[in-house]
Amino acid sequence: MLRSRWCRGPAGDFLGGSAAANGVDSGVRGRRSGSLTVSVTEFTSDAYRDLPGIARHGFALRRRWPDLDGAVGMWLWVAPLARRCGSVSVWTERRALAAFVRLPEHVAIMDEYRERGTIRSVIREYESCDAARIRRDAEAWLMSDDRRRAARGAARRQSG
Repeated sequence: MLRSRWCRGPAGDFLGGSAAANGVDSGVRGRRSGSLTVSVTEFTSDAYRDLPGIARHGFALRRRWPDLDGAVGMWLWVAPLARRCGSVSVWTERRALAAFVRLPEHVAIMDEYRERGTIRSVIREYESCDAARIRRDAEAWLMSDDRRRAARGAARRQSG
């Protein structure tokens, strides 16, 4: 899995501290108080030919990140051979995440690609912005589906 660098949002500025370790820029540890909302998304494309367009749209949308209210930070990721891509995004609250999902640019991407693959997501709450833990949890969730697919494939090969 390839992952982009951490992209800090405007809400990441008030978190304080330094977390250069684990590939995260400054400003994500030591948050004063309150929980954070983390969204992990995965899109599995039906066709390899759609991946470049999806990636292009994702990076274009990422350029808006520094202007999004409630955005703490995010990573984009891709597993090209598996035709999968997605994001791990950190928000100050669910309302901020919901506002992002309603952005016209996000709606346009979803409308264009929704019928060209499968999407799944999970939302979790964290008491602090421990980037290493968030990334570990996100990768475990993403890999859990890989393990199920591998088990189904192995069962088919054994029975066939």
